[in-house]
Amino acid sequence: MERVDKINYYLDIAETISERGTCLRKNFGAIIVKNDEIIATGYTGAPRGRKNCIDLGYCTKKKIFPDVRHSGYDACRSVHAEQNAMLSASRKDMINSDLYLVGVRKDTGNYEEGASPCQMCRKLIINSGIKHVYVRIDKSNYEVINVADWIENDDLLNGKTSY
Repeated sequence: MERVDKINYYLDIAETISERGTCLRKNFGAIIVKNDEIIATGYTGAPRGRKNCIDLGYCTKKKIFPDVRHSGYDACRSVHAEQNAMLSASRKDMINSDLYLVGVRKDTGNYEEGASPCQMCRKLIINSGIKHVYVRIDKSNYEVINVADWIENDDLLNGKTSY
């Protein structure tokens, strides 16, 4: 049996964490790693104490905006996995760390195609001091994002959002 490489090892852990997600459409898992130590984890879900969409039996975003795919996120109940992981870590621990992110669609069980942190998460990741984001494409492939590129190439100045 071949040993899994370190990046896919952490992505496998993030994928397992995504299984705790409570979104009816897609769930993400995130872990923050520094010096080969996991310092925080997070998954998609409603704020503490609020009902999750799986508890309600419907997606609030879909209920309010039934025909909208890439906007209306203010109506979403979930806190993103990246946000939940960053909330669980101190900034000093996140400086020069790496974030591993995996998204899985509920309807197909497939990895979320083109997954990438949203603009709000990007701003939080930049301010947290995280250096790289690894996003799973499939079971053995991933994209590496250098967070400094988000600073250098500010998509928002060109009116581009990631929703």
